[in-house]
Amino acid sequence: MASGDKTVIIGGRGVALTSESIYGIAHGLCNVQIDSSALDKISNSTNQSKPRVKVSEPTVNIVESSRVLYSPEQSRASLAVLLNKLVSSSSSLRGSGLVVRIVEILNRKVPLALPCSESNYTDNSFLSGDGDRSFGVSNDEREVFELSCSNIIGVSSLVDHFAGAFSTVMDVISALSFEALRADTSVFDLNVSGDGFSHKDEIEVASDMRMLLFGSKLVNGPKMAESEEKDSAFSSIPSAHGGFKTCVKSLHSRTRIELNSEIDTKKKKARYRPHCNTLTNTILPIVASLHSAGKASLARVNLIIKSIENVEQQLRISEAFSKTCTSENELRNGFRSILLKFEENSSEFLVEVSRLLDRVKDIFAWEAALGLFLLQTIEKGRTSKANNSAVENSGSIIEPSGSNAVVNGEGGEVKGKPKGEKKKKKNPEIVLGKGTTVVHKIISGVIQQRLKREYATDEYAEMLVDWASEISLFFEPKDSELAILLEAVKTVVESNETRRIPKIPKGTRDFGKEQMAIRERAFSIIVGVFKRHGGVALDTPVFELRETLMGKYGEDSKLIYDLADQGGEICSLRYDLTVPFARYVAMNGITMLKRYHIAKVYRRDNPSKGRFREFYQCDFDIAGQFPLMQPDFEVIKVMTELLDELNIGEYEIKLNHRKLLDGMLEICGVPSNKFRTVCSSIDKLDKQSFEQVHKELVEDKGLTIEMAESIGSFVKKRGHPLQILADLQHENSPFLKNDGSLVALKELEILFRALEKSKCIDRVVFDLSLARGLDYYTGVIYEAIFKGATQVGSIAAGGRYDNLVGMFGSKQVPAVGVSLGIERVFTIMEQLQKDKKKTIRASETQVLVVLFGDDLGEAAALSSELWNAKIKAEFVLTSSKKISKQIDYVVQSCIPWMIIVGDDELERGVVKMKDIMANKQVEVPRERIVGELQAKLRTINECSSEHNVVV
Repeated sequence: MASGDKTVIIGGRGVALTSESIYGIAHGLCNVQIDSSALDKISNSTNQSKPRVKVSEPTVNIVESSRVLYSPEQSRASLAVLLNKLVSSSSSLRGSGLVVRIVEILNRKVPLALPCSESNYTDNSFLSGDGDRSFGVSNDEREVFELSCSNIIGVSSLVDHFAGAFSTVMDVISALSFEALRADTSVFDLNVSGDGFSHKDEIEVASDMRMLLFGSKLVNGPKMAESEEKDSAFSSIPSAHGGFKTCVKSLHSRTRIELNSEIDTKKKKARYRPHCNTLTNTILPIVASLHSAGKASLARVNLIIKSIENVEQQLRISEAFSKTCTSENELRNGFRSILLKFEENSSEFLVEVSRLLDRVKDIFAWEAALGLFLLQTIEKGRTSKANNSAVENSGSIIEPSGSNAVVNGEGGEVKGKPKGEKKKKKNPEIVLGKGTTVVHKIISGVIQQRLKREYATDEYAEMLVDWASEISLFFEPKDSELAILLEAVKTVVESNETRRIPKIPKGTRDFGKEQMAIRERAFSIIVGVFKRHGGVALDTPVFELRETLMGKYGEDSKLIYDLADQGGEICSLRYDLTVPFARYVAMNGITMLKRYHIAKVYRRDNPSKGRFREFYQCDFDIAGQFPLMQPDFEVIKVMTELLDELNIGEYEIKLNHRKLLDGMLEICGVPSNKFRTVCSSIDKLDKQSFEQVHKELVEDKGLTIEMAESIGSFVKKRGHPLQILADLQHENSPFLKNDGSLVALKELEILFRALEKSKCIDRVVFDLSLARGLDYYTGVIYEAIFKGATQVGSIAAGGRYDNLVGMFGSKQVPAVGVSLGIERVFTIMEQLQKDKKKTIRASETQVLVVLFGDDLGEAAALSSELWNAKIKAEFVLTSSKKISKQIDYVVQSCIPWMIIVGDDELERGVVKMKDIMANKQVEVPRERIVGELQAKLRTINECSSEHNVVV
């Protein structure tokens, strides 16, 4: 905040205090004024008859001199907050005298040193005039004093405003030293995931750092020796600074609320104090992130000092730094002290937080000074290999414009060289980043303007101490030139807004060429299996009428994506492919259909690994009347063929029957109207323990403890289908006495015998805990679980739904189907390729045609002959006589052949045909090239297995 005659209005309608306003009042940058309407209201208060001065009511004892006191700025901030609380609680005042007196004190800008507790400064000491110590406060006013938490809110406001500005300072100074040390910006290449698990502020810091360093010729230079110190200093910038920004945002929001909340004196103190505890709890994470940022800055400072190869300079600068700046041990001890204060005393905790901010500020000031110092030596061409003296012109600061001009300590430009001096070879131009250029220029200007003394050649250590001191003062928000820096940095960062990589919505993904190659291969296998079983393709709209989808998914209906009303129709994005299929069958009067459908579906779910909001489903369904369990068997067989041919690894298919599940609940005494909601709880057993599900069944779903325990005894049954079936069919089994269960057991016996004959029953596990939460299932239900290292959970699921089609028409058409969770399968396949270190071939190109020159006509003629012969070909025109780039391209793309045509080949009517795998080439007559290529391609695979390539 720049200094000036600003006025902060307190009270009045629509007036809100901010941390910036409190900071301005605390540092004497602003005057205080009570809104006239608020002042009139106080003056006309019903309590005005009470005396305002020389009050005989009891007052609190004056604080002992040994009590910890706030700084003058912290005291004024606390008093400003108290004033606002008094004005907003005017019913407790005796009139305007008290608030007017506080306004006078604040506007006189007299030094104050209040104790760290409202209960200790509600006496008349700070309210008294010169020599008059008789200005007292009433009991009501004292209660406002004690309930206001003005000391905590006031100091928190100072921390809030300072931290808000300092969060940007940390970025720009880190960028400066990052550039001076010629570090690698790849640490800022953070991926924005679509699963909602990216750290927004970390991504923002990394993006801002890239923009500040954009255009720099210094970064990404020769690699520094790898070290733990280097890793911590640079790679931690996004997490440390991003975490700090996150905490500051939270504090800013909370502080604004507490600044403007009103006091209700009718409430007991204990009911108000928790708000202040919440405020200090909000500050605690800032302390941890500030400590981390300070440690990282110290590490960068040490890296800069170590980069100075002149031993004498390094030792003297290191000694000066150690004497004048906080060490890592001191920083750690200060952090521990703050944690102790947090437990003991909130007010003293805030005082210690302010001190920590000052310590970290000083560390970053030293980082800035050393960064400027190192950049200056680079600009002067004084490399670390020939470094007699880093400072020839006393106190000089370089201009970061790329010119070789040097500015002296008085701000005058040193033009040219002394007459007669031999002309030296010009050093390469030093170009700083777009943002660091601005930072360098502003901070250098501050130092030039404020430091007037001359420095001897060997006084570089003393010079750096002075630089760090001035820069530390410059980092205070009260410094008018800091606002200039922050605004300039904001302009630089935001100038890149239109060119910044846009963010994709949570729960969505982009797919590159390698990923699409895997997808196309997988889709080809899946469609092949579907067609093998007689499936025909079907497609439906991506959105349906909302009434079509609602009531089909049970509790999952809340995950349906609704669309805006367009022309009187309320629509929603499809949740799956099964309900649209049932609607299609009913609309078209179909009685028998075996179909497959591969398309995207949408769910307003919480994104996680392998769980997205937009994803593909691959469905295979059989609708119509068939012999008992025939379609059920075939759908499960399709599922095993899909997972086997995709070759993703071990999996198991959990299977149950909805009628058996209902029978189990009936046996346990669960009311029929609670069957579906209880099933949704049971369905969570793959992610939660039974103890958690038991608690939900009893406390949320209203079952008795006996019912829940009885359910637990059944859902633990799982194993080989025929063994569990035999156990359930035992003569004492309660399932034999339930009609629905008897039907289910008969159907399962037929199904298991068929699966046994088809030799795929070993893939199936009979699991009574499988519930499948969707409401439309009526018979067999199943779910495939991947058992490999990649944790993705369910990869396919389905079941029988005999009543769904009838919901859309008068005729019931029984159906059964399976849906492959292809996105999770893709995740597994991609990980398998990475684990096997296989190259994923994105294209199927068989030959690259390279023509020297710019004759597009010849290129078009030759390429068209290849295309007409069904040969997959690409062509390129090049003016270069070298084809190294083209060879790199064909090797990386696993293209087996090249055809090379130059002027000489054109004249002789030949082409050169190069075998990339064998690294041999032969000349072939132009008219025979198509036949030669076809013959060669018939004898080799697109890419040899020796190259570990996935085609």
